[in-house]
Amino acid sequence: MLYDPLFILACLGVLAAIGFWIRFNLDNTINPRLEERLNFIGFIFAVIGIWRLFVNAGDLGIILLVGTIVSLIIFLIGVFAKNIVLRKTGRNWTIPIFLIFSLRTFAFEPFQIPSESMIPGLEIGDFLLVNKHSYGIKINRVGKPLFAGKDPEYGDVVVFIPPHVNVPYVKRLIGKPGDKIKYIDKKLFVNNEPLNQDYISASTKEVIARETFKSSDRIIRLELNRNIRFPEEVTVPPNHFFVMGDNRDNSYDSRSFGFVPRENFMGTAEVIWVTWKCWLCIPTFDRVGPIK
Repeated sequence: MLYDPLFILACLGVLAAIGFWIRFNLDNTINPRLEERLNFIGFIFAVIGIWRLFVNAGDLGIILLVGTIVSLIIFLIGVFAKNIVLRKTGRNWTIPIFLIFSLRTFAFEPFQIPSESMIPGLEIGDFLLVNKHSYGIKINRVGKPLFAGKDPEYGDVVVFIPPHVNVPYVKRLIGKPGDKIKYIDKKLFVNNEPLNQDYISASTKEVIARETFKSSDRIIRLELNRNIRFPEEVTVPPNHFFVMGDNRDNSYDSRSFGFVPRENFMGTAEVIWVTWKCWLCIPTFDRVGPIK
């Protein structure tokens, strides 16, 4: 995201519009027409920045943090310069932006399912709420938490940054440090123990089954016309985890990109709150509920 020239240009444009607005207010040379033009320019650059942010799957939390700091600076300039407009504007923006930043960074963050890798439990277009404090509280997506949380457990639906790309993924946690993992003939083995599969439905193309391991269970999908194998047994290294999609034969996961470091976990997906298949589609709420 920081290497995207359009995003950088948009950020500079917004900051320039804000800077000129502050300068004109301090000089008392602002007028409604000039303010309207600055607002329009800032709005256009902001739209471009948000567009590039979503295209690059960037971290909105950093943008909110910068927005909080900029708003606070405007407020402080207004206080020291005894400028009522700057003081009120800075105050009115600082509080809501900081609250949104805090809620999104430390409590819950929305996340959209972009692929079929977690079918049947999660479908393309599902919007999730991610519990950001499940494994500890931190500001950045990647890094050690400021305050420790619980340890990841088998069956957790985890949202994380994979080792190969800076884009959030959602998968099922299968293996912990020290576990031995392999996948042969549609069967997953953890520490040489095959996970129990109870078939729910079957057709000529796929099987839907309930998979159970220890105290966790989930519904998985197996495609009969594909034979994805992971026969070589691997051992999960310390402070790393093995993740897989519930759509076992159509998922890009640890079988491809390897183990996920503990500090790359962002949190756990807890709830589906809306389903929106496409921009021109009508959002639906029939899938709303906790994620299993």
